[in-house]
Amino acid sequence: MSNARETLQRLVKDKKTIYGVTTGFGALGEAAISPSEIKKLQVNLIRSHSSGVGPPLGRDVTRAVMLLRANTLAKGYSGIRLNTLATLVRMINRGVHPLIPAKGSVGASGDLAPLSHMVLVMLGEGKAEFQDSVVRGKAALEKANIPPITLGFKEGVALNNGTQMMTAIAALAVYDAENLVRTAEVAAALSLEALQGIAEAFDPKIHKVRPFKGQIESARNIRRLVSGSTLLTLGDEARKTRGNPQDPYSLRCIPQVLGSVREAVGHSRSIVETEINSATDNPLVFAQERECLSGGNFHGQPISLTMDYLAIALTTIGNFSERRTARLMDENLSKGLPPFLIPDKTKKGLQSGFMTLQYTAAALASENKSLAHPASVDSIPTSANFEDFVSMGPIAARKAWEILRNVEYIVAIELLSAAQGVEFRGADHLGKGTKAAYTTIRKEVPILEDDRVAYKDIEAIKTLIRNEAFAEM
Repeated sequence: MSNARETLQRLVKDKKTIYGVTTGFGALGEAAISPSEIKKLQVNLIRSHSSGVGPPLGRDVTRAVMLLRANTLAKGYSGIRLNTLATLVRMINRGVHPLIPAKGSVGASGDLAPLSHMVLVMLGEGKAEFQDSVVRGKAALEKANIPPITLGFKEGVALNNGTQMMTAIAALAVYDAENLVRTAEVAAALSLEALQGIAEAFDPKIHKVRPFKGQIESARNIRRLVSGSTLLTLGDEARKTRGNPQDPYSLRCIPQVLGSVREAVGHSRSIVETEINSATDNPLVFAQERECLSGGNFHGQPISLTMDYLAIALTTIGNFSERRTARLMDENLSKGLPPFLIPDKTKKGLQSGFMTLQYTAAALASENKSLAHPASVDSIPTSANFEDFVSMGPIAARKAWEILRNVEYIVAIELLSAAQGVEFRGADHLGKGTKAAYTTIRKEVPILEDDRVAYKDIEAIKTLIRNEAFAEM
């Protein structure tokens, strides 16, 4: 970092034309800035670009934004001073969290508006959360004993030019998606047993001849979860007793579908890991070559495409899970389970049981189909058509995040429904992994014997999912 700063200082002293240092920004990049005004240029940039709207990012996302920006600056290609970065790190460590509006970035020159709101607080302006209270930026810094910074040349554009908001959301979403796909396999395995599914579909020989890594791993995980179960049906038995030796796709194709999701989430992790460890501002300083080069590393297309892909994969989990929940509700499809999983001890129709839990799952699954429309295929030119192709990465990331949260509820509903279905089969007959899942559910939610308020049960299981209670079973 020090070498890059020294290189930049020499270039400025030699009166080199450097975008965003001795020129304006965007379509104003042709405008020359005098040496006496190059510091004011940086402050004006941050103030003018603090144009975000809407509710602020959550604290976890805000902290991720700050950390990722610090990590990028520490690569040593941004040309900022050490103390400027140190101020951002102190804010993270002492809990000064800028209020960053979630909307207002098209993800082209990075996340300009969100990152500018972050930098405002570093200047002692804007607003921040500190010790659970929202205060002015200056007050937050004073309370945390952090002096505000005065921006030097290039420091404004170094701080606000990058993909850190969309990438922060992406990183958190990928982590939670990894937990969710493992949890979805637990739910699917529990449903498989509640519906007395056919074990043959998970035979490793089937998956070996279509050797997708995700499919093989998913099938292996299902076999592990149901190991020891006496609820599953063998192929020969199914031929004799059912006439049809195959289950519907929502049971038979669990490895193929959730295995594909595993692959998609794994790909997303690879892209996000590259991005969070990249230099993404503009221009970039290369100290060894004594150059300051303008380019487009700020463009959010890698994250935009990846988050659209993740959104589709997560939507698939929800669609798939809802189908098994619907099957558990339907007495014509559930192989002997009572309608809507309510014990038949009262007049039929008096109680609704799990009926509307499936409604909720269906509503969320349908909403996700709308949200999964890709943002990355859209572009609205900005900056007088100078920035003529933008990524919409922040929108893609926020949509994937919202879908993720919806699917957590859908899978929670399947877990509840499958556990209730197991009550009519005998929980003692469950496999080793599914028995652990059933026990975890029952510690939080009792058997449904009479109609009760349902949302509390759903929230309880959703909390277990968020806390990774099922991920390692």
